[in-house]
Parts: sequence; structure tokens; C-alpha cells
Amino acid sequence: MALVQPFRAYRYNPAIVSYDRVLTQPYDKITPKRQEEYYAADAHNLIAVEKGRINNDDTTRNNVYTRAAASLRSWIGEKVVQPDPAPAFYAYSQEFTVPGSSARRTRRGFIGAGKLEDYSANVIFRHEHTLSGPKADRLELLRHTRTHTGQLFMLFSDPGLQIEAIQRQVETSQRPVTELLDEYGVTHRLWMMADPQQIAAIQQAMADQKLVIADGHHRYETSLNFRNELRTRAGKVTPDAPYEFSMMTFVNTRSEGLTILPTHRVVRNLRDFSWSAVRRYLEPWFATEVFAFGGESDRVAVQGKFLGKLLAARAQRAIGVFPAPETGTAAFYLLTLRPEADLAQILTGLSVLQRQLDVVLLHQGILEPALGITPQAVSSEANLNYEREAAAAIEAVAEGAAQVAFLLNAVDVDLVMQVAKAGEVMPQKSTDFYPKLLSGITMYRIEE
Repeated sequence: MALVQPFRAYRYNPAIVSYDRVLTQPYDKITPKRQEEYYAADAHNLIAVEKGRINNDDTTRNNVYTRAAASLRSWIGEKVVQPDPAPAFYAYSQEFTVPGSSARRTRRGFIGAGKLEDYSANVIFRHEHTLSGPKADRLELLRHTRTHTGQLFMLFSDPGLQIEAIQRQVETSQRPVTELLDEYGVTHRLWMMADPQQIAAIQQAMADQKLVIADGHHRYETSLNFRNELRTRAGKVTPDAPYEFSMMTFVNTRSEGLTILPTHRVVRNLRDFSWSAVRRYLEPWFATEVFAFGGESDRVAVQGKFLGKLLAARAQRAIGVFPAPETGTAAFYLLTLRPEADLAQILTGLSVLQRQLDVVLLHQGILEPALGITPQAVSSEANLNYEREAAAAIEAVAEGAAQVAFLLNAVDVDLVMQVAKAGEVMPQKSTDFYPKLLSGITMYRIEE
């Protein structure tokens, strides 16, 4: 099903630059502050290509896209960026600490050129919708640079860990060609896998796979659009043309290091919000456990106990709540779905898979009916902010910047796969695959 090929990656030349000063996070994770930090780090930092500055005097001939293409051409000419000597797959590991804990993990995957497939082919599946704005930006960049600098994060399922066994063998027998510590404390390592037997074994293991996009939906659909443009220009379909493929990082759902973080919801700007009224509304469907604390000095200990209970109750469909106190007594609340609760009644008109998602239960079972936060309000972010760290969501309420925080458990990767393969999508901010894949660690260039 899935066709993957080795490719000659363009990579930064370590004799000229330091990897930790030129590689970046994905473009959609780069804040204006981070953008300036990247610019200051090195004159050859990928930021000039990945997410360059927009100037007030930009023209059709001199703009963020033309400058990106010129920078990349210049770096290649100066051998700051250069192609590897032979096509290869690339073993890619990321060693990290799970945010909010002391747990250390290593996620393994491999980078290759994956065949682009329309969703209708049922080979590659999405789990979220995309927006037109980011796709237009990425397409214009791709037209000018003809280079994929960012990774598409693809999930596959290999219970036998066949490819990971090859990768571990490479890790123990070779030095990494790239190694760096990024700004989030994640250690990234890259090895070339150019041996013909290794390449053939990987391709065979992937042949029957169906892939789910974990991260990079906008980049994937941009790749499809660019492919279609070049097909039209050529007047035919050439199956092995470079633009029929895109650079992808493939990660096994059975990898020990695969980590999905929850994204918590912080509610603000509601008129006449009353947590006690919300509790009464939810009482028929949710049992409530209260974690009260007397003052700020007690909060840290109680918060830790509360968050531990939230995680332990994951299988019971649990949602944590921290409202601003109404009568001076502060408390955390753990909502667990009652065994007799009828999800078909609470979440009407939704599929069985959608009803299994805690984020759907929160949005359609609590936020909309009990708080009046409609899907339109969610889209406009009129009442919701999103926080990766539970502590940050709680602090927003404690400081008076929000009225209530809803804390979620992370979604299980198997459920993500099931939803995607069923042709369904998940709500916005349902998954946060951590850590992010670095842009520029390998680059896939579509030669003229």
C-alpha cells in the first residue's frame, strides 16, 4: 500500500555551521520572538527559508518567498547545505523528558520519501481538517524553493518492530551524522541507512502499511497541490517523478517513545458563569469528586493528587475542572462519566468512535450545552484558550485571567488511528504529538 523510497537528502554541512544554531522548530510553532532568536543565532539559520521576515516594502520580485529561494540557492552554492553522496533512509531518534514529569523517553522513526496519495485512495488518512491560509503560504514557498524543509509526521503500525530493529542495529554500529540539543532540551540524532539490504527490508515492511498523518496536515495537502500543479504542467502523470513524493518521518504506533500530550481548555469571557449551576446540569451524567484546599499554600499538594487521580481515571472517561471559587472555598473537581450514562443521548448524532473521544465529550457534552460555547465560538476562540501544561491552565484561573479550566487526559494513539481510517476527523487541538520534528534536519529538493 505505502510506497517509500530512499532519497539524497540535502543537509547542513557541519564543517561550516553548528546544527543547534541553524535548525528550527516547524513553521507553525515559531513565535515572533522565536523567529528573531533564530535570525540572531546564525546567518544561515533555516528561519530565512522556513518562516522569513515579511517587510513592508515587499514586492512581487522581492518578498519573503523570493528571499527564501535566494538564500537556499546561495547556501547550496557555498556548500553550507549539500546533498548526501547516495540515496538513503535516515534513522531519526529524539530523546526527551515528558513535559510536566521526570519521565525520559526516546522516540524512534525513520525519514524517507513517501508517495503522495489522494485521501480517496485509502492509503494515507488525516485526522483533522485544514485551513486555507497556511496552505496558500506553504504552497507559495514550495513553488519558489522547490524544497521540502519540514517533516510530515506519519504513523504506521508494526507490532513486530521490524524497522526499529534495523534502526537500533544502525545506532549501535555507526556514529550519528547529526546530533544536537534543541531549545526544549530534546536531543535529536540522525543516522544514514544506505545499505541496500536495509533499504529493501524497510520497503518490504512498509509495503502493506496504511499511514495516518499525525502532524503536518497543511504541509501534506500543500504537497498534493504542488504535485497536481506539476502534473498539469507536464500534461501527464509520471509515477516516479520527484514531485510525486514528499519527505516524511515514519513513526511506529508501537514505539515506546510515542507520546501524545493533552491540550487543556481554559474558558474566559462568559457572561453569568456559575460553576454550581454547571455542576447541577451535569449531575445526571457525571459523578464528582471534590479536592478542596484552604489556601495557596495547600494548592500544590492537592493539585498533584488531583492530577494523579485524573490520569488514573482515564478509562472511566474523566475530565478535570478548576473553576474560580464562588464562595471563597477553592477546589478541583474530577468528573467521571457514570456507568449508566447513555452517550448516544448525551452526544447525539455522532459516531461510536467520536463518542469515545474525551475532547468531544467535553465540547459537546459540557461546553456547548452547559456553558453555551458554540462551535462557532470555539472556531473564533472567543471564549477558549488552549494550554499544553495543566499547571499553566490552572494558573490562568488562579490569577483571575480565566473563569474555569478543563483538564483532559491524552487520547490513545490507537483511537486516533481508528478515527482516521474510518474517514472521520477529530476536533481542533485534539492531539499534541511531542516532541516536534525539527525542520531542516533533512531536506527533500525537487530538482528542475
